[in-house]
Amino acid sequence: MTVGELINVLDSLLALPAETEVVEFKKAENQFDDRDLGKYFSALSNEANLKGRPCAWLVFGVENESHSVVGSNYKTFRPSLDAMKKKIADQTTGRHTFAEIYEFRYTNNKRVIMFEIPPAPRGIPVAYQNHYYGREGESLQGLSIDKIERIRSQAVWRDWSAETIDGASLADLDPAAIAKARKLYAAAHVEKAAEVASWDDATFLNKAKITIKGRITNAAVVLLGKEESEHLISPSVAKIKWILRGRDNVERDYMIASCPFIFAVDRIYERIRNLKYRYINPDHKTLFPEEIDTYEPYVIREALNNAIAHQDYTLCGQINVVEYDDKLVFSNRGAFIPGNIERVLVNDAPEEIYRNQFLVTAMVGLKMVDTIGSGIRKMYNFQRQRLFPLPDYDLSGNRVEVTITGKIIDMNYANILAGNPDLNLLDIELLNRVQLGRALTDGEIAHLRAKRLIEGRKPKVYVSKHIAQKVGRRIEYSGHKGLLNKSCEEFLLGALRDHGTLSRKEIDELLWKLLPDLLDEKQKKSKITNLLTKLRSQGKIKNESQGPNSDWHII
Repeated sequence: MTVGELINVLDSLLALPAETEVVEFKKAENQFDDRDLGKYFSALSNEANLKGRPCAWLVFGVENESHSVVGSNYKTFRPSLDAMKKKIADQTTGRHTFAEIYEFRYTNNKRVIMFEIPPAPRGIPVAYQNHYYGREGESLQGLSIDKIERIRSQAVWRDWSAETIDGASLADLDPAAIAKARKLYAAAHVEKAAEVASWDDATFLNKAKITIKGRITNAAVVLLGKEESEHLISPSVAKIKWILRGRDNVERDYMIASCPFIFAVDRIYERIRNLKYRYINPDHKTLFPEEIDTYEPYVIREALNNAIAHQDYTLCGQINVVEYDDKLVFSNRGAFIPGNIERVLVNDAPEEIYRNQFLVTAMVGLKMVDTIGSGIRKMYNFQRQRLFPLPDYDLSGNRVEVTITGKIIDMNYANILAGNPDLNLLDIELLNRVQLGRALTDGEIAHLRAKRLIEGRKPKVYVSKHIAQKVGRRIEYSGHKGLLNKSCEEFLLGALRDHGTLSRKEIDELLWKLLPDLLDEKQKKSKITNLLTKLRSQGKIKNESQGPNSDWHII
């Protein structure tokens, strides 16, 4: 939004007689507790769902009672503000987070921050740190059981894909698409091949669960509809956009495919440059390079068909496939129903509830897609077998985005895949996130610790010693671990004996490289301060003054 548009939105919120369940004002003059921010996010998101609002607003820099714009100095460094999106996503259901965080100067030149909060997905109340929050007027409190059940019951209220379209007929479906569906269905049900051939189109579509008693469904238009029939599902759309981006991230080419999606999948697949990739597989113990396709064809089709099957068509968005030199990024609108990818990898079973149950059933019957449990696990296994990074899921912002990498990025990580056949998919997925520096929950860290796969303290964890030794990361491991506190103390005392006195600045320089390299500058300074405080309280050293030029010496 432009500044003018933001001011108009804020003016409309300020004009409200009082805060509502979907608007919250805070002065936040300098600071605001991260946990409170997460609680308000959960509450406002849940209330926006229950009120049927497109979003809720949390506004910093406005006095609560008078609605006066007083300004806020909360996180004036923009990257710190943007980082809150990820921080909230790491601790909410389905990685739900802010749609956008706006900062601007109001008409009185006061700085205002507006957090745009999307509604909780249909059927899925949003929790923060495993607790559900809601609002009663202006009060923040736990989300009542009644409200939790009202949101959860939305999942069974409506299956958009099963809804029939008044006035639509077989004439709105593409004959060639129906013919292809017949072939796919017959191939998937070999025992019925002869019977399928005897069915007329109306019978086949009913039997394949694409239409309902001869009536055209939204799923039928999406899969088999003529391109000009897309208007029948308006305001929803049936579009897949393929974009080719160069190394400079500039768009080089694009194509938009509409229904019937049964053909659109092939059109998109043909656009993707699945070139040959050559590398030496360390598991094969050979000097001759292996040559394979950059992407396993199954992985491309499964990722694309999953986006079609699980798209929230009520959000009126399109499906995107973005191709880069070394990766593909698939995205679709709507929250990830299982909640997180770990649940899929552990359970290895179909979900009990699907957003588009009717559409999913039809696509499974045509063998266009596996059920969500087995299909995603197959994608992971194909990437693992190639020693490529596992599929990387981003579930934030009420959408699902999966990145498929088409090369080995880190040979040491590839060695983990090759040299540890006992690791299951969940272990590898979590280790992959450790290598990428991604956040882990307390439960995930506990899981890896129990298997002796990581060391360190949250949020700075790293692969354990025996893993590091296997994959040639011994020096990196030692760098992460740093010297023990006792060793640092002895080193400092030895230096003070050698030189008589050292300034705080010199002590920092002396110990800096001995501390774990996972610590940031602030944490290292704090650790050195604690060490000096400890030695001083033990009567071993003392200082003559304060600050970086203070003199420290042995008593």
